[in-house]
Amino acid sequence: MTIYINDKPCEAQVGDLLLNTAKNNKAHIGYICGGNAICQSCFVYVLEGADCLSQPGEDEKAFISDKLFAEGGRLACRTTIIKEGTVRVLTRAEKFRRTVLGLNVPGFITYAQTIGYNVTTMLPSGVSSIVSRVQSGRLNPVDSLGKIAAGLGPASLLAMNNFVETFPFMQMPLDLAGNAAKGALNAASGVLCTVSGGRFHLPGSTCPSHGPQETIERVPIKSK
Repeated sequence: MTIYINDKPCEAQVGDLLLNTAKNNKAHIGYICGGNAICQSCFVYVLEGADCLSQPGEDEKAFISDKLFAEGGRLACRTTIIKEGTVRVLTRAEKFRRTVLGLNVPGFITYAQTIGYNVTTMLPSGVSSIVSRVQSGRLNPVDSLGKIAAGLGPASLLAMNNFVETFPFMQMPLDLAGNAAKGALNAASGVLCTVSGGRFHLPGSTCPSHGPQETIERVPIKSK
């Protein structure tokens, strides 16, 4: 079947999570927490086809207010396609982008008020849900941290792409800032190498004195 995420057609099957459908089709749904339902980065508005999706569970209810549920709000990491039909969803980031591009001031004010209300109202229940799941063993903190780390890269790239698409005139300043940051890291690594007399390189940098870092050979050590 085909569902639409931000008007982009995406191939999906019954039983798929909305978040996984987005990832498989390179559609724009964030997932900073890695799909653990401990944030709202994968929040979407269901514009059509709510009956084709699973009912909200307790994990979602802990983070989404009744007001946002009434507007079709769901967490993509907890929403499963249960039957075929026409499904259209809009991500929070895309709704914000369209509001800004359309110079919709009243819409922006309403959007900000709704999100602010949801954050302040649902924060206690959200925290309580996380603690409860950890205590019951349904949420593994170590596993969650790993998923968060894995999701930060794609989430950052998504945010940057959306920002550049919304404000294309910022592409050159961003490129210049990135090059300046890289140069600063390289210079700092060179200083540290000189002071330490070794090869102390900062993450993401290439020391101009030594060139690319050498590959470290890993040798397994077994204990008897």
